[in-house]
Amino acid sequence: MPITHSDISSDEDLGRRVLVRAGVIAPCLATLDPETEAGKNAIAILKGVIAELPAAGSRRTRALSRNGTSMSFAAIDAAFDADARLSLQAICGVATGGALPVGHFPKARPLRGIWPEGEYS
Repeated sequence: MPITHSDISSDEDLGRRVLVRAGVIAPCLATLDPETEAGKNAIAILKGVIAELPAAGSRRTRALSRNGTSMSFAAIDAAFDADARLSLQAICGVATGGALPVGHFPKARPLRGIWPEGEYS
């Protein structure tokens, strides 16, 4: 049985939103058993994400309107800081991009003959 919204929050809608976003960050969450160590660790991280999420109407408020009486709030993605993202990815074994170059670099240099090789004075 995978991790469900009731494992991380008593608010069903909030729990579902956090789980969906966490699934984008670490796809294996949909298959983790909540009784395993990895599942318990993921639940702890997700509960921490929810605990740090400000209540609607306070710090999450991004814009207000006066005559139209509207409010807009920060996206749920803002709740996942770098630590939570890396921790969830580590549980799933998702490789994160390192500082090494990615790609193939040609051995032949097509512009080699245009400028003379060697030191310049």
